[in-house]
Amino acid sequence: MSITVKRDLSQPMRHIVHVRNHLIPADGSVEEGGADAGPSPHDLYDAALGACKALTVVWYAKRKGIPVEDIEVTIDRDASDERKGVYRLSAALHLGGDLSESQRADLLAAAEKCPIQKLMTGVTTEITTTLVQP
Repeated sequence: MSITVKRDLSQPMRHIVHVRNHLIPADGSVEEGGADAGPSPHDLYDAALGACKALTVVWYAKRKGIPVEDIEVTIDRDASDERKGVYRLSAALHLGGDLSESQRADLLAAAEKCPIQKLMTGVTTEITTTLVQP
């Protein structure tokens, strides 16, 4: 699968991320020279974690017959030490429905095993960038 990011010339920095049939705007903040006309790359990175946790919880609940009704994940970022090699994300999981404490604990454990968290914390990602000639 390929993801394509194309410049939107109607804005100073904005790009459109193309994922299959989905379009996601990405932009820098006003302080960075953008127009804040979409989430920043950091926002998208953080959002990937929240979305993965939510989807993992609903998948696990369906598989185990756990009657979770509402799932909300809030991600908070502390990038104050990013340049020192530490990027902190805090995920708060809100669960709705008639759930026992055991079910809530099982859903929390499932959220902590989401694939994006594993990628962010336990995998070495190798990136190559090539210049395509016109």
